Amino acid sequence: MNKPLDVFFEIPCLTEKSTLLNGLVLQKKWFKSADKRIIGQYLQKFINYNSDNFSFLGVQPFIIGTDQNTSLGFRTSEFIGTIPLRASDTGKQIGDFVVMPRFTGRDRFEDYIEILNLLGTEISPQVIDSLPLASGKNFRPPLYLEAVKFIDSLEVLIKTPWRKFDNIEKITSQPTGQVNWSKYINEEYKVENRLKFPTRKNILSEFHKEYSEIRYVFDLCKLELLSSNTPQRIKSSIRNRLTFIDEKLYLHKPISTNNIVIKSADNLKIKNCKNQANRILNFNFIDSTAWRVNFSDVFEKFVQYIFKEISKETGGHLFSNYKFHSKTSNRYSWELKHIEPDAIYHKENLIVFIDAKYKSNLYNKFDKSENLKDIHRHDLHQIMAYSSFSKTDNKYGFLCYPSDKVEIKKISYKNNINQSTNNIFICGIPLKKEFVLEVKKTLMAELNKVEMHNLPNINY
Repeated sequence: MNKPLDVFFEIPCLTEKSTLLNGLVLQKKWFKSADKRIIGQYLQKFINYNSDNFSFLGVQPFIIGTDQNTSLGFRTSEFIGTIPLRASDTGKQIGDFVVMPRFTGRDRFEDYIEILNLLGTEISPQVIDSLPLASGKNFRPPLYLEAVKFIDSLEVLIKTPWRKFDNIEKITSQPTGQVNWSKYINEEYKVENRLKFPTRKNILSEFHKEYSEIRYVFDLCKLELLSSNTPQRIKSSIRNRLTFIDEKLYLHKPISTNNIVIKSADNLKIKNCKNQANRILNFNFIDSTAWRVNFSDVFEKFVQYIFKEISKETGGHLFSNYKFHSKTSNRYSWELKHIEPDAIYHKENLIVFIDAKYKSNLYNKFDKSENLKDIHRHDLHQIMAYSSFSKTDNKYGFLCYPSDKVEIKKISYKNNINQSTNNIFICGIPLKKEFVLEVKKTLMAELNKVEMHNLPNINY
Protein backbone atom coordinates (compact mmCIF):
# COMPACT_ATOMS: atom_id res chain seq x y z
CA MET A 1 0.00 0.00 0.00
CA ASN A 2 1.37 3.42 -0.93
CA LYS A 3 2.15 5.84 1.87
CA PRO A 4 -0.25 8.83 1.99
CA LEU A 5 1.24 12.12 0.76
CA ASP A 6 0.66 13.76 4.15
CA VAL A 7 2.78 11.17 6.03
CA PHE A 8 6.52 11.79 6.34
CA PHE A 9 7.31 8.32 7.72
CA GLU A 10 5.40 5.37 9.17
CA ILE A 11 7.12 2.85 11.44
CA PRO A 12 6.12 0.19 14.03
CA CYS A 13 6.81 0.73 17.72
CA LEU A 14 9.75 -1.16 19.29
CA THR A 15 11.86 -0.72 16.14
CA GLU A 16 15.54 -0.78 17.07
CA LYS A 17 16.74 0.66 13.75
CA SER A 18 14.48 1.78 10.92
CA THR A 19 15.23 1.69 7.23
CA LEU A 20 17.44 4.67 6.38
CA LEU A 21 16.04 7.67 4.52
CA ASN A 22 18.57 9.07 2.07
CA GLY A 23 19.25 12.77 2.67
CA LEU A 24 19.11 13.72 -1.03
CA VAL A 25 15.77 11.93 -1.47
CA LEU A 26 14.39 13.82 1.54
CA GLN A 27 15.70 17.07 0.06
CA LYS A 28 13.83 16.48 -3.21
CA LYS A 29 10.53 15.69 -1.50
CA TRP A 30 10.44 17.64 1.76
CA PHE A 31 13.32 20.16 1.95
CA LYS A 32 13.34 21.50 -1.59
CA SER A 33 15.09 24.80 -0.83
CA ALA A 34 17.85 23.10 1.23
CA ASP A 35 21.43 23.09 -0.13
CA LYS A 36 22.09 19.45 -1.08
CA ARG A 37 25.85 19.95 -0.58
CA ILE A 38 25.32 20.31 3.20
CA ILE A 39 22.17 18.20 3.54
CA GLY A 40 23.54 16.69 6.78
CA GLN A 41 23.27 20.09 8.48
CA TYR A 42 19.65 20.40 7.37
CA LEU A 43 18.87 16.92 8.75
CA GLN A 44 20.34 17.92 12.11
CA LYS A 45 18.34 21.14 12.02
CA PHE A 46 15.23 19.05 11.19
CA ILE A 47 15.83 16.93 14.30
CA ASN A 48 16.32 20.05 16.44
CA TYR A 49 13.15 21.72 15.06
CA ASN A 50 11.04 18.70 15.97
CA SER A 51 12.84 17.51 19.10
CA ASP A 52 9.92 18.16 21.48
CA ASN A 53 7.47 16.18 19.37
CA PHE A 54 9.96 13.34 18.78
CA SER A 55 10.56 13.20 22.53
CA PHE A 56 6.79 13.10 23.23
CA LEU A 57 6.41 10.07 20.96
CA GLY A 58 9.57 8.37 22.32
CA VAL A 59 11.31 8.51 18.93
CA GLN A 60 15.12 8.80 18.71
CA PRO A 61 16.28 10.11 15.30
CA PHE A 62 19.90 9.49 14.26
CA ILE A 63 22.10 10.56 11.34
CA ILE A 64 24.54 8.30 9.50
CA GLY A 65 27.16 9.44 7.00
CA THR A 66 28.51 12.84 5.99
CA ASP A 67 27.96 15.50 3.35
CA GLN A 68 25.87 14.23 0.42
CA ASN A 69 26.00 10.62 1.68
CA THR A 70 23.98 11.43 4.80
CA SER A 71 20.96 9.34 5.80
CA LEU A 72 18.32 9.66 8.52
CA GLY A 73 17.03 6.78 10.69
CA PHE A 74 14.80 6.32 13.70
CA ARG A 75 14.48 4.20 16.82
CA THR A 76 11.02 3.85 18.41
CA SER A 77 9.96 2.92 21.93
CA GLU A 78 6.78 1.66 23.61
CA PHE A 79 4.59 4.50 22.32
CA ILE A 80 2.31 4.51 19.30
CA GLY A 81 0.83 7.73 17.95
CA THR A 82 1.23 10.57 15.47
CA ILE A 83 3.10 13.89 15.56
CA PRO A 84 3.25 16.82 13.10
CA LEU A 85 6.65 17.86 11.71
CA ARG A 86 8.28 21.06 10.42
CA ALA A 87 10.73 21.32 7.53
CA SER A 88 14.29 22.38 8.33
CA ASP A 89 14.70 24.69 5.33
CA THR A 90 11.48 26.76 5.65
CA GLY A 91 10.17 25.98 9.14
CA LYS A 92 6.78 25.21 7.58
CA GLN A 93 4.68 22.18 8.40
CA ILE A 94 5.22 19.05 6.32
CA GLY A 95 3.97 15.46 6.67
CA ASP A 96 3.27 13.63 9.94
CA PHE A 97 5.41 11.01 11.66
CA VAL A 98 3.34 7.89 12.48
CA VAL A 99 4.27 5.12 14.94
CA MET A 100 1.87 2.21 14.58
CA PRO A 101 1.24 -0.87 16.76
CA ARG A 102 3.67 -3.74 16.33
CA PHE A 103 0.80 -6.13 15.63
CA THR A 104 -1.20 -4.74 12.74
CA GLY A 105 -3.86 -6.67 10.89
CA ARG A 106 -6.34 -5.08 8.55
CA ASP A 107 -7.00 -2.38 11.11
CA ARG A 108 -4.23 -0.95 13.28
CA PHE A 109 -6.48 -0.73 16.39
CA GLU A 110 -8.36 -4.01 16.08
CA ASP A 111 -6.11 -6.14 18.32
CA TYR A 112 -5.67 -3.23 20.73
CA ILE A 113 -9.42 -2.95 21.39
CA GLU A 114 -9.78 -6.73 21.78
CA ILE A 115 -7.11 -6.69 24.47
CA LEU A 116 -8.67 -3.71 26.30
CA ASN A 117 -12.03 -5.48 26.27
CA LEU A 118 -10.35 -8.61 27.63
CA LEU A 119 -8.66 -6.66 30.43
CA GLY A 120 -11.78 -4.65 31.25
CA THR A 121 -9.71 -1.49 31.51
CA GLU A 122 -9.25 1.79 29.71
CA ILE A 123 -6.01 3.35 28.56
CA SER A 124 -6.80 6.63 26.86
CA PRO A 125 -4.55 8.38 24.35
CA GLN A 126 -2.48 11.29 25.68
CA VAL A 127 -2.49 14.49 23.64
CA ILE A 128 -0.43 17.70 23.66
CA ASP A 129 -0.90 21.11 22.07
CA SER A 130 0.68 21.08 18.65
CA LEU A 131 0.06 21.97 15.04
CA PRO A 132 -2.96 20.17 13.56
CA LEU A 133 -1.91 16.88 12.00
CA ALA A 134 -1.37 17.12 8.26
CA SER A 135 -3.02 13.69 7.97
CA GLY A 136 -6.07 15.05 9.80
CA LYS A 137 -8.33 12.29 11.05
CA ASN A 138 -6.61 9.49 9.11
CA PHE A 139 -4.00 8.78 11.76
CA ARG A 140 -5.77 9.60 14.98
CA PRO A 141 -7.63 7.08 17.19
CA PRO A 142 -10.83 6.19 15.30
CA LEU A 143 -14.35 7.03 16.47
CA TYR A 144 -15.19 3.37 17.12
CA LEU A 145 -12.39 3.28 19.74
CA GLU A 146 -14.12 6.11 21.64
CA ALA A 147 -17.50 4.43 21.06
CA VAL A 148 -16.31 1.19 22.69
CA LYS A 149 -15.16 3.19 25.75
CA PHE A 150 -18.58 4.88 25.91
CA ILE A 151 -20.35 1.50 25.83
CA ASP A 152 -18.12 0.33 28.71
CA SER A 153 -19.03 3.38 30.82
CA LEU A 154 -22.73 3.15 29.89
CA GLU A 155 -22.90 -0.50 30.99
CA VAL A 156 -21.70 0.62 34.42
CA LEU A 157 -24.20 3.49 34.49
CA ILE A 158 -27.30 1.46 33.66
CA LYS A 159 -26.58 -0.83 36.62
CA THR A 160 -26.76 2.23 38.88
CA PRO A 161 -30.08 3.95 39.77
CA TRP A 162 -30.04 7.40 38.18
CA ARG A 163 -33.21 9.27 39.08
CA LYS A 164 -33.77 13.01 38.99
CA PHE A 165 -36.63 15.40 39.75
CA ASP A 166 -38.41 16.62 36.64
CA ASN A 167 -40.69 19.66 36.97
CA ILE A 168 -43.70 18.81 34.82
CA GLU A 169 -47.19 20.23 34.43
CA LYS A 170 -50.13 17.92 35.10
CA ILE A 171 -53.91 18.45 35.20
CA THR A 172 -55.21 17.67 38.69
CA SER A 173 -58.68 17.75 40.24
CA GLN A 174 -57.49 19.78 43.24
CA PRO A 175 -55.51 23.06 43.39
CA THR A 176 -52.52 21.57 45.19
CA GLY A 177 -48.96 22.62 44.35
CA GLN A 178 -47.95 25.35 41.91
CA VAL A 179 -51.17 26.05 39.99
CA ASN A 180 -50.88 28.00 36.75
CA TRP A 181 -53.80 30.34 37.57
CA SER A 182 -53.43 32.37 34.39
CA LYS A 183 -53.93 29.28 32.30
CA TYR A 184 -56.77 28.10 34.57
CA ILE A 185 -58.62 31.44 34.21
CA ASN A 186 -58.45 31.21 30.41
CA GLU A 187 -60.16 27.82 30.48
CA GLU A 188 -62.41 27.84 33.57
CA TYR A 189 -65.31 29.57 31.82
CA LYS A 190 -66.20 26.11 30.52
CA VAL A 191 -68.08 24.18 33.18
CA GLU A 192 -66.23 20.95 32.44
CA ASN A 193 -62.86 22.69 33.08
CA ARG A 194 -63.59 24.18 36.49
CA LEU A 195 -62.13 21.19 38.34
CA LYS A 196 -59.12 20.89 36.05
CA PHE A 197 -56.14 22.66 37.57
CA PRO A 198 -52.88 22.92 35.55
CA THR A 199 -50.37 22.19 38.32
CA ARG A 200 -46.55 21.90 38.20
CA LYS A 201 -45.09 19.01 40.23
CA ASN A 202 -41.63 17.63 40.87
CA ILE A 203 -41.58 13.98 39.80
CA LEU A 204 -38.66 11.67 40.72
CA SER A 205 -37.96 9.49 37.70
CA GLU A 206 -35.33 7.85 35.52
CA PHE A 207 -37.02 9.35 32.48
CA HIS A 208 -35.33 12.72 32.65
CA LYS A 209 -33.63 14.90 30.03
CA GLU A 210 -30.03 13.91 30.83
CA TYR A 211 -30.75 10.20 30.41
CA SER A 212 -32.42 11.00 27.08
CA GLU A 213 -29.24 12.83 25.99
CA ILE A 214 -27.18 9.78 26.96
CA ARG A 215 -29.58 7.68 24.89
CA TYR A 216 -28.93 10.01 21.93
CA VAL A 217 -25.16 9.46 22.23
CA PHE A 218 -25.73 5.70 22.52
CA ASP A 219 -27.60 5.76 19.21
CA LEU A 220 -24.65 7.56 17.59
CA CYS A 221 -22.22 4.97 18.97
CA LYS A 222 -24.41 2.07 17.92
CA LEU A 223 -24.57 3.45 14.39
CA GLU A 224 -20.76 3.75 14.27
CA LEU A 225 -20.04 0.35 15.84
CA LEU A 226 -22.33 -1.46 13.39
CA SER A 227 -21.04 0.48 10.38
CA SER A 228 -18.38 -0.55 7.86
CA ASN A 229 -15.89 1.72 9.70
CA THR A 230 -15.63 -0.81 12.53
CA PRO A 231 -13.59 -4.02 12.02
CA GLN A 232 -15.71 -7.18 11.83
CA ARG A 233 -14.13 -8.77 14.92
CA ILE A 234 -15.00 -5.74 17.06
CA LYS A 235 -18.47 -5.57 15.55
CA SER A 236 -19.17 -9.24 16.32
CA SER A 237 -17.90 -9.04 19.89
CA ILE A 238 -19.97 -5.98 20.81
CA ARG A 239 -23.26 -6.73 19.02
CA ASN A 240 -24.84 -8.57 21.99
CA ARG A 241 -23.83 -5.78 24.38
CA LEU A 242 -25.51 -3.21 22.15
CA THR A 243 -28.71 -5.28 22.07
CA PHE A 244 -28.71 -5.54 25.87
CA ILE A 245 -28.28 -1.77 26.32
CA ASP A 246 -30.91 -1.09 23.65
CA GLU A 247 -33.44 -3.10 25.65
CA LYS A 248 -32.51 -1.34 28.88
CA LEU A 249 -32.93 2.11 27.30
CA TYR A 250 -35.97 1.23 25.18
CA LEU A 251 -38.35 3.61 27.01
CA HIS A 252 -35.87 6.52 26.99
CA LYS A 253 -36.57 8.79 24.04
CA PRO A 254 -33.38 10.34 22.61
CA ILE A 255 -32.92 14.11 22.84
CA SER A 256 -30.40 15.68 20.45
CA THR A 257 -27.57 17.62 22.11
CA ASN A 258 -24.12 19.06 21.34
CA ASN A 259 -22.88 18.86 24.94
CA ILE A 260 -23.99 17.11 28.12
CA VAL A 261 -23.54 19.26 31.21
CA ILE A 262 -21.46 17.66 33.96
CA LYS A 263 -22.64 18.70 37.41
CA SER A 264 -20.74 18.66 40.68
CA ALA A 265 -23.56 16.62 42.25
CA ASP A 266 -23.09 13.79 39.72
CA ASN A 267 -21.46 10.68 41.12
CA LEU A 268 -18.29 9.25 39.55
CA LYS A 269 -20.07 6.72 37.30
CA ILE A 270 -22.32 9.43 35.85
CA LYS A 271 -19.38 11.81 35.33
CA ASN A 272 -17.34 9.14 33.56
CA CYS A 273 -20.22 8.36 31.21
CA LYS A 274 -20.93 12.04 30.51
CA ASN A 275 -17.22 12.75 29.87
CA GLN A 276 -17.01 9.94 27.34
CA ALA A 277 -20.32 11.03 25.77
CA ASN A 278 -18.89 14.52 25.22
CA ARG A 279 -15.82 13.02 23.54
CA ILE A 280 -18.17 11.35 21.07
CA LEU A 281 -20.16 14.55 20.51
CA ASN A 282 -17.01 16.65 19.97
CA PHE A 283 -15.10 14.05 17.95
CA ASN A 284 -15.53 15.72 14.57
CA PHE A 285 -14.99 19.26 15.86
CA ILE A 286 -11.60 18.85 17.58
CA ASP A 287 -8.48 19.47 15.51
CA SER A 288 -6.29 16.39 15.37
CA THR A 289 -3.10 17.10 17.34
CA ALA A 290 -0.08 15.08 18.46
CA TRP A 291 -1.19 12.00 20.42
CA ARG A 292 0.27 8.79 21.83
CA VAL A 293 -0.68 5.58 23.65
CA ASN A 294 1.80 3.93 26.01
CA PHE A 295 1.76 0.23 25.11
CA SER A 296 3.95 -0.66 28.10
CA ASP A 297 0.86 -0.02 30.27
CA VAL A 298 -1.21 -2.30 28.04
CA PHE A 299 1.45 -5.04 28.10
CA GLU A 300 1.89 -4.86 31.88
CA LYS A 301 -1.86 -5.30 32.46
CA PHE A 302 -1.96 -8.07 29.85
CA VAL A 303 0.80 -10.04 31.62
CA GLN A 304 -0.92 -9.51 34.99
CA TYR A 305 -4.19 -10.77 33.50
CA ILE A 306 -2.54 -13.97 32.20
CA PHE A 307 -0.82 -14.77 35.52
CA LYS A 308 -4.05 -14.00 37.39
CA GLU A 309 -5.87 -16.57 35.25
CA ILE A 310 -3.05 -19.05 35.88
CA SER A 311 -3.35 -18.44 39.65
CA LYS A 312 -7.05 -19.30 39.56
CA GLU A 313 -6.34 -22.61 37.85
CA THR A 314 -3.32 -23.63 39.95
CA GLY A 315 -4.58 -22.58 43.37
CA GLY A 316 -1.92 -19.91 43.71
CA HIS A 317 -2.33 -16.23 44.52
CA LEU A 318 -1.20 -13.24 42.50
CA PHE A 319 -0.16 -9.90 44.01
CA SER A 320 -0.23 -7.18 41.35
CA ASN A 321 2.02 -4.11 41.79
CA TYR A 322 2.98 -5.13 45.33
CA LYS A 323 5.17 -2.47 46.96
CA PHE A 324 8.29 -3.08 49.07
CA HIS A 325 8.62 0.11 51.12
CA SER A 326 12.00 1.41 52.23
CA LYS A 327 12.74 2.25 55.84
CA THR A 328 15.43 4.84 56.44
CA SER A 329 16.08 8.16 58.12
CA ASN A 330 17.21 11.40 56.47
CA ARG A 331 16.01 10.27 53.07
CA TYR A 332 17.89 11.71 50.08
CA SER A 333 15.78 13.45 47.45
CA TRP A 334 16.74 10.87 44.78
CA GLU A 335 15.98 7.80 46.91
CA LEU A 336 13.17 5.40 46.00
CA LYS A 337 10.43 5.21 48.62
CA HIS A 338 9.51 1.76 47.40
CA ILE A 339 10.22 -0.79 44.67
CA GLU A 340 7.35 -2.45 42.87
CA PRO A 341 7.41 -5.63 40.74
CA ASP A 342 4.56 -5.89 38.26
CA ALA A 343 3.34 -9.09 39.92
CA ILE A 344 4.26 -11.78 42.46
CA TYR A 345 2.99 -15.36 42.11
CA HIS A 346 2.74 -17.16 45.44
CA LYS A 347 1.77 -20.76 46.14
CA GLU A 348 2.62 -22.46 49.43
CA ASN A 349 6.45 -22.22 49.73
CA LEU A 350 6.96 -21.04 46.16
CA ILE A 351 7.29 -17.35 45.32
CA VAL A 352 7.91 -16.10 41.77
CA PHE A 353 8.54 -12.49 40.78
CA ILE A 354 7.18 -11.22 37.45
CA ASP A 355 8.22 -8.14 35.50
CA ALA A 356 6.72 -7.09 32.13
CA LYS A 357 8.95 -5.08 29.79
CA TYR A 358 7.47 -3.77 26.55
CA LYS A 359 10.83 -3.59 24.78
CA SER A 360 12.23 -4.81 21.49
CA ASN A 361 14.70 -7.44 22.77
CA LEU A 362 12.93 -10.52 21.39
CA TYR A 363 12.36 -8.82 18.05
CA ASN A 364 16.15 -8.36 17.75
CA LYS A 365 17.58 -11.60 19.19
CA PHE A 366 20.80 -11.54 17.21
CA ASP A 367 21.35 -7.78 17.03
CA LYS A 368 24.70 -6.90 18.62
CA SER A 369 23.52 -3.43 19.65
CA GLU A 370 25.12 -2.17 22.86
CA ASN A 371 21.84 -0.39 23.58
CA LEU A 372 19.97 -3.73 23.68
CA LYS A 373 22.61 -5.17 26.02
CA ASP A 374 22.30 -2.21 28.38
CA ILE A 375 18.49 -2.49 28.37
CA HIS A 376 18.59 -6.22 29.15
CA ARG A 377 21.26 -5.75 31.82
CA HIS A 378 19.04 -3.19 33.56
CA ASP A 379 15.98 -5.47 33.28
CA LEU A 380 17.95 -8.46 34.55
CA HIS A 381 19.32 -6.59 37.56
CA GLN A 382 15.83 -5.37 38.37
CA ILE A 383 14.17 -8.82 38.35
CA MET A 384 17.07 -10.27 40.36
CA ALA A 385 16.68 -7.47 42.91
CA TYR A 386 13.00 -8.41 43.29
CA SER A 387 13.93 -12.10 43.59
CA SER A 388 16.22 -11.31 46.52
CA PHE A 389 13.10 -11.00 48.70
CA SER A 390 12.58 -14.75 48.45
CA LYS A 391 13.90 -16.71 51.48
CA THR A 392 14.70 -19.86 49.51
CA ASP A 393 18.08 -20.81 48.04
CA ASN A 394 16.42 -21.22 44.65
CA LYS A 395 14.99 -17.90 43.54
CA TYR A 396 12.71 -17.41 40.51
CA GLY A 397 11.87 -14.48 38.26
CA PHE A 398 9.90 -14.22 35.02
CA LEU A 399 11.05 -11.44 32.68
CA CYS A 400 8.33 -10.98 30.06
CA TYR A 401 8.95 -9.33 26.68
CA PRO A 402 6.60 -8.97 23.68
CA SER A 403 7.38 -11.25 20.76
CA ASP A 404 5.95 -12.66 17.54
CA LYS A 405 5.49 -16.13 19.05
CA VAL A 406 5.14 -17.81 22.44
CA GLU A 407 8.54 -18.77 23.80
CA ILE A 408 10.38 -19.28 27.08
CA LYS A 409 14.04 -19.64 27.98
CA LYS A 410 15.63 -20.32 31.38
CA ILE A 411 18.89 -18.74 32.57
CA SER A 412 20.37 -19.77 35.94
CA TYR A 413 22.90 -17.69 37.88
CA LYS A 414 24.60 -19.64 40.70
CA ASN A 415 26.43 -18.20 43.68
CA ASN A 416 29.11 -20.79 44.53
CA ILE A 417 29.84 -19.10 47.84
CA ASN A 418 26.50 -20.01 49.43
CA GLN A 419 25.15 -22.35 46.71
CA SER A 420 22.07 -20.18 46.07
CA THR A 421 20.70 -19.96 42.52
CA ASN A 422 18.71 -17.26 40.78
CA ASN A 423 16.62 -18.69 37.94
CA ILE A 424 15.40 -16.15 35.39
CA PHE A 425 12.88 -17.13 32.72
CA ILE A 426 12.85 -14.97 29.58
CA CYS A 427 9.26 -15.18 28.33
CA GLY A 428 8.08 -14.12 24.88
CA ILE A 429 4.40 -13.17 24.96
CA PRO A 430 2.54 -12.00 21.81
CA LEU A 431 0.26 -9.09 22.63
CA LYS A 432 -2.76 -10.66 20.95
CA LYS A 433 -5.90 -12.19 22.43
CA GLU A 434 -5.69 -15.29 20.26
CA PHE A 435 -2.42 -16.36 21.96
CA VAL A 436 -3.73 -16.23 25.55
CA LEU A 437 -4.49 -19.97 25.86
CA GLU A 438 -1.11 -20.97 24.41
CA VAL A 439 0.72 -18.55 26.73
CA LYS A 440 -1.17 -19.88 29.77
CA LYS A 441 -0.39 -23.49 28.83
CA THR A 442 3.33 -22.74 28.36
CA LEU A 443 3.70 -20.74 31.59
CA MET A 444 1.68 -23.26 33.65
CA ALA A 445 3.93 -26.09 32.44
CA GLU A 446 7.02 -24.13 33.48
CA LEU A 447 5.55 -23.18 36.87
CA ASN A 448 4.63 -26.83 37.45
CA LYS A 449 8.28 -27.86 36.84
CA VAL A 450 9.44 -25.18 39.29
CA GLU A 451 6.93 -26.35 41.89
CA MET A 452 7.96 -30.00 41.54
CA HIS A 453 11.64 -29.05 41.82
CA ASN A 454 10.96 -27.24 45.09
CA LEU A 455 9.00 -30.03 46.78
CA PRO A 456 10.73 -31.11 50.02
CA ASN A 457 12.55 -34.45 49.88
CA ILE A 458 10.71 -37.06 51.92
CA ASN A 459 12.69 -40.05 53.18
CA TYR A 460 10.79 -43.22 53.95
